[in-house]
Amino acid sequence: MDFPQLTSNIMVAHSALQNNAMRAINQNITARNWLVGYWIVEFEQNGEDRAKYGDKLLVSLAKAIQIKGMGKSMLNSCRLFYKTYPELEREIGKYLLSINSVTIFQTVSGLLQHNDYQENGIFQSLSGKTINDQLVSDNPSLPRVSAEKIFKSLSFSHIVEILSIDDPLKRSFYEIETIKGCWSVRELRRQIDTLCYERAGLSKSPEKLMALINEKSEVALPANIVKSPYVFDFLGLKSADVVEESDLETLLISHIQDFILELGEGFCFEGRQKRILIDNEYFFVDLVFYHRVLKCHVLVELKTRKFNYADMAQLNMYVAYYRDRMMTEGDNAPIGILLCTDATTEMVKYATAGMDENLFVSKYLLQLPPKEKFVEFINNELKQL
Repeated sequence: MDFPQLTSNIMVAHSALQNNAMRAINQNITARNWLVGYWIVEFEQNGEDRAKYGDKLLVSLAKAIQIKGMGKSMLNSCRLFYKTYPELEREIGKYLLSINSVTIFQTVSGLLQHNDYQENGIFQSLSGKTINDQLVSDNPSLPRVSAEKIFKSLSFSHIVEILSIDDPLKRSFYEIETIKGCWSVRELRRQIDTLCYERAGLSKSPEKLMALINEKSEVALPANIVKSPYVFDFLGLKSADVVEESDLETLLISHIQDFILELGEGFCFEGRQKRILIDNEYFFVDLVFYHRVLKCHVLVELKTRKFNYADMAQLNMYVAYYRDRMMTEGDNAPIGILLCTDATTEMVKYATAGMDENLFVSKYLLQLPPKEKFVEFINNELKQL
């Protein structure tokens, strides 16, 4: 063995085993969420005390289990996941046996029959199937991706994006293209938003269109899979545990956090990269403070580029979310601060959209640090970094 062979062996082993670890994490998350959905539906249909909970079932369940990330919205996604992909039953059963999760398996014994999951059993008929094979279903003419491919090739983050699609044929299209193109979750979302399915239907040569799209598409990487919010919750990680310290925005956010607290002015630190969930999509507010004098939340967003109206729209959405979901009795409406880096435009914007036209507006401006302080600080930070 020479040195190039040594380096090659190490890199190949690292890549293969890293990918295998990511698949294992994804399959565990997918299996758990499918089972959660199954149990919820089973309870709704046959639970002895289901009438006691009614429409409040998911809220009550979220409070009872106290599992990070398993709020009402997530539980609803799990229920929709099971109802949309009941065919994953056998793959989930096989997987539970393969990892020797007998205890879990027994809890679904009414659904999953142990004898069906032996090596010489029903699954031999599924081996060797390609992505375009059809499964027996209520509509045998509808092309379906095999349950095995769905379970092994799509992360739950991908599945959540696809669950938003009502049309089964359209769902199949995105399943197929995501697997074939190894699309990242962001790429899948981009293609859905830009009507890839509809464009393919209108194209004379949809194969050429997809080839062109895949040339420019963002491929899923193990490092990005680890950063999935679902992985954070499942493994008990915090966002900061996997943030690259060399990232410019990360460094600036750390310094701005200290800078604002040193100013005094009544700021109390609440969180960094504060996660909020809107329509099954996670967003992260860079910095969240509570101002004890103004009695309101102050949201800070940092952009290492010149001011863009889209950034203000994003911040306005965060402010509106906090106004609707996070305000408690006695609180005033939250405000947002957008920090930008272009010295030729206004570097600090106060997002007051949606606030009442009352004395608190002027009070906010009196209590908050002068924007010139922010301008000077950001300029100095950028020079040093």
